[in-house]
Amino acid sequence: MEKLKVGRANLTWLNGGVTFLDGGAMFGVVPKALWSRLYPYNDKNQIELRADPLLLQLDGKNILIETGLGNDKFTEKQIRNFGVLEQSSVEKSLKELNLNVDDIDIILMTHLHYDHASGLTRKMDEDEYESIFKNATIYTSAIEWNEMRNPNIRSVNTYWESNWQPVEEQVETFADELEILEGLRMIHTGGHSDGHAIIVFEEGEESFIHLADIMPTHAHQNKLWAMAYDDYPVTSVHEKENWMEYGYNRGSWYTFYHDAYYRAIKFNQEGKKVDEVKRERYEY
Repeated sequence: MEKLKVGRANLTWLNGGVTFLDGGAMFGVVPKALWSRLYPYNDKNQIELRADPLLLQLDGKNILIETGLGNDKFTEKQIRNFGVLEQSSVEKSLKELNLNVDDIDIILMTHLHYDHASGLTRKMDEDEYESIFKNATIYTSAIEWNEMRNPNIRSVNTYWESNWQPVEEQVETFADELEILEGLRMIHTGGHSDGHAIIVFEEGEESFIHLADIMPTHAHQNKLWAMAYDDYPVTSVHEKENWMEYGYNRGSWYTFYHDAYYRAIKFNQEGKKVDEVKRERYEY
């Protein structure tokens, strides 16, 4: 498991599963001739996308950023359409770190689409699910939580009842910004979804920024490259522009949940890569 230390924050990437989604959808209006130079694709025009939660250990707290694909949530049709090749083994990852699900204190959900939130719950029987991380407080934006429970015609396929009903009593929401621990903030941005949030940690000159699905992979660094999946792509563009400028000037690390090749990258003030944490890869 790859690790990164940023100030007093320790990050470890867990194994949350992998999907293969259409490259065109992931890069929206960007021509394939451009995005394919930066991110490989297969013979079906699909690109590999991880769903790997970040374990953030900070001030004696075990914090998860996102929760992975979960297990036994997908129909055969969904497995085919979403290109689900590997489901979650977060519990196994935690065990390797001498932790278990009951040791997780806090979960930070940037948004609640199925590929981020399915790891919150598990199936008990055919129709019932239970919370996996029973001791954790789950934070998400109020807008996101409202849409999760009341999806519209577009979002109903990505906000699943099985991912929210069992954890309803564990959820705490915020409006614009919330400081979770000293220096660790969740900030509502909108863009990918109306309630989408990012995570920023700052301690002195050290910082990391988790832009989640506003910059899902390193190949989305260009501020104009937004996904076709974004509900509000213009918002995504402006938010990415603001937070890339902010992070470039601070020398921040940018962390990834979906990237199959990089866990984190640091850029200089010109946006050139100056440091990296690569993902250890293996062939499927």
